[in-house]
Amino acid sequence: MVNVALDVMGGDLGVEEAVRGAALVSRESTSIFVFLVGDPEEISKALETVDYDPRRVQVMAADGFVAMDESARVVLERPDCSVMTAARLVREGRADAMVSSGNTGALVLAASHHLERLPGIRRAALAAVHPTERRHGPKGDPFALMLDVGATVTADADTLVGFAVMGSVYSSIISEIPSPSVALLSNGVESKKGTPAILEANQKLKKSQINFAGNVEGLDIPKGTVDVVVCDGFLGNVVLKMLEGVGEVFTELAKDASSRRLKWKIGLTMLSSGLRRLKRLTDWKMYGGAPVLGLSGVVIKAHGRSESRAIRNAIKVAAKAVDGKLIERIQHGVAEFNRSHEG
Repeated sequence: MVNVALDVMGGDLGVEEAVRGAALVSRESTSIFVFLVGDPEEISKALETVDYDPRRVQVMAADGFVAMDESARVVLERPDCSVMTAARLVREGRADAMVSSGNTGALVLAASHHLERLPGIRRAALAAVHPTERRHGPKGDPFALMLDVGATVTADADTLVGFAVMGSVYSSIISEIPSPSVALLSNGVESKKGTPAILEANQKLKKSQINFAGNVEGLDIPKGTVDVVVCDGFLGNVVLKMLEGVGEVFTELAKDASSRRLKWKIGLTMLSSGLRRLKRLTDWKMYGGAPVLGLSGVVIKAHGRSESRAIRNAIKVAAKAVDGKLIERIQHGVAEFNRSHEG
């Protein structure tokens, strides 16, 4: 049984959607137990409206939460808020993983406050999946992994190497790819292109056991040239938001066009299969969530607008990471890299 602490507070859609997601998991999986962390009264009201297995959920009281528009640092002033309580459950060993759709910065701070950084990892990273044209792994996943997408601003060479190791391990577990291809995001595919940190990381990764594919450019991201793209958090966040916006823009354009001239409607009908495929590719709800990698516990950040299906998938991703021994394999991967680099 994998125990997952779900922070039900702070998401854009409220407690109800988070509770519905946990209820779905309770009915579908006999191997996952969910702690519903938050306001007991609100959680109880939400549970009354859904069908769930009471043997696989438990309400865990918390005092308040961090709203989306609040500074992430207020989480340190609220030691018993929902996201801090969920992180504490992981630290104490009562939960194996935590999931939250709330304030991203608050989640990273809460997790970093209660969980230790793994030996050999300079900085934790927030990873995320992005849609790709190419299918990945035996499951044919239509997405690849990118990190960091927001936990850092800048990253030196050793930090980028740590990201590469963690991304490779996570991709091998979640997408079931035996040897994920990993690349550095740069302004050219040549090994001499990029910032000093990218140049140094490139040379170090060439000597590692990682399936390193060198550098990739921005145009390679949607193509899915590699399984894992590594960059600093500032660049990764900009790229991720752009990719997320692409699907939303096309959806709005389609809605606008369908309300206009007949020939536009005919054109949309001809393009409908392609538009449906684009929508599937850019539907972040099916991907579960973004892991915070580099800490001594499994931490998953679900999208702020996650509805029940997305919450359910985030919980399942967290459980899969635990079952796949994510933390132990990252530790092993870092140790292997250090040994190979020293040699």
